[in-house]
Amino acid sequence: MRLFVALDLPGEVRQTLGDLIARLKPQCRAAKWMRPEGMHMTLKFIGHAIADGDAKKLDATRAALAAVKSGEPVEIRYRGVGFFPDARRPRVVWCGVEASANLAQLASDIERALEPLGIPREDRAFVPHLTLARFKSLDGVDALVRSAAEFAERDFGSARETEFHLFESMLKPGGAEHRKIESYSFVTDRA
Repeated sequence: MRLFVALDLPGEVRQTLGDLIARLKPQCRAAKWMRPEGMHMTLKFIGHAIADGDAKKLDATRAALAAVKSGEPVEIRYRGVGFFPDARRPRVVWCGVEASANLAQLASDIERALEPLGIPREDRAFVPHLTLARFKSLDGVDALVRSAAEFAERDFGSARETEFHLFESMLKPGGAEHRKIESYSFVTDRA
């Protein structure tokens, strides 16, 4: 099983980013563009740490995720377009995420909850973003970088998240397909 934990996108944000991709895609056909319906904000990539058919480890993972809680919803604004590692040698084009501080804490709490199950922590710091495309080659990248500059500060919408999801990712010839396995409400009731 190839698993990850992520936040889903509100429909209006997904639509706006789909429109953005449709506008940028002709600039760089060498890029592998994300399908808007598959977009999500990854909090933790688990990968193949749980083998197919390992029901005990999957159940333990589900229980660990259910125990992750926060006192507040996560406030998110999807804003701007940029490149990893940079616009001179891009490998990824992304939509930026401005979020309340508890988003990074939520990602950290998920890491901490899964580590005792043998799911290793990430080596890199958590950088919230939405991947819009990955580059197979640099053919057409200059035109894309110029076109994307227009959207560097553009606002694509906002969300108030109270739950995250465990997804299974299935690699198919047309691209990865994601299936939501379970949803977890992480906001604790404050009386």
